[in-house]
Amino acid sequence: MLLTESVLSVASTIYNFFMIKRIVSLLPAATEIVSALNAADLLVGRSHECDWPQNVSSLPVLTTPKIDSMASSLEIDQAIKNSDAEPLFSLNESLLQELSPDLILTQSACSICAVDVEAVAGIAASLCLPHGGYPETLALAPHSLRELIDDISLLGETIGKQAEAAELIARLNKRIAKVTTGTQKLEINQVKKPRIALIEWLDPPMSAGNWVPEMIHMAGATDALGADAGKSHWIEWADVAAADPDVVILIPCGFELERVLTEAKTPAVWPHLKDLRATREGRIFAVDGHHLFNRPGPRLVDSLEVLAELLHPESFQFEATARFAKRIET
Repeated sequence: MLLTESVLSVASTIYNFFMIKRIVSLLPAATEIVSALNAADLLVGRSHECDWPQNVSSLPVLTTPKIDSMASSLEIDQAIKNSDAEPLFSLNESLLQELSPDLILTQSACSICAVDVEAVAGIAASLCLPHGGYPETLALAPHSLRELIDDISLLGETIGKQAEAAELIARLNKRIAKVTTGTQKLEINQVKKPRIALIEWLDPPMSAGNWVPEMIHMAGATDALGADAGKSHWIEWADVAAADPDVVILIPCGFELERVLTEAKTPAVWPHLKDLRATREGRIFAVDGHHLFNRPGPRLVDSLEVLAELLHPESFQFEATARFAKRIET
């Protein structure tokens, strides 16, 4: 039985090696995974948000947002809620046909974050490839770091990069273990766990969910907002004030660092932050929510490391913190 499974695995690898030659990624996290598997040369198209690693910027762009992504938090929220279930992104079907991908990568976790997976599957079923057949569609939907690891393994198997996936997973697990071992030592030494609030949207405010509560525990803290491992959810600023967190970290989805810093000081947001104890004590931070925390690819581990350093600067130092995080000055 084991021999049969081994033979089938090898056969699958060989099949995918010859069949998956052209990949279109409609998901930034998937683009990062493909690149981390040393398969960036297979990418022939991307979404408008796929911008890491930087060399993917030369790829043709297949998606366009239907709302102004540079508007304020409130304007974006209102535009989404007023969309009447209309798609938030358009997909260039003629370009997709021209690129003739063997594999299309997308996601099924959030209709606000990328092109709807059912729409992608429907379009893929109508595309006839030059060598016959239709593109394969793979939708990723991790809700935890463990599921991210599973997605890396699945994608590696799909494109014939199992060995690379195993190496990447081993490196990521080693880094995760370094953080968790470090925070366990702090707990043994009876270092008090800070109570923190991670805010994923600013106007209106949203508490971060999915993999974030798990990462809070790994980083040696507790969630002041009491979120479980479910999805992100709307809150009131009064909830943050009542929770009185020791640390507040702003990670709005899709916002790069400077934009987070700017929006935090707007009249719609700053009055709710300026009187918090965490703010008065200098423990309020902005983190690039576009590249970290909200993008479930390999850099979720960077996010964990940044979180650990912001909470325990005396115990951790990571390169990503200096690049993607900054204290909000009062």
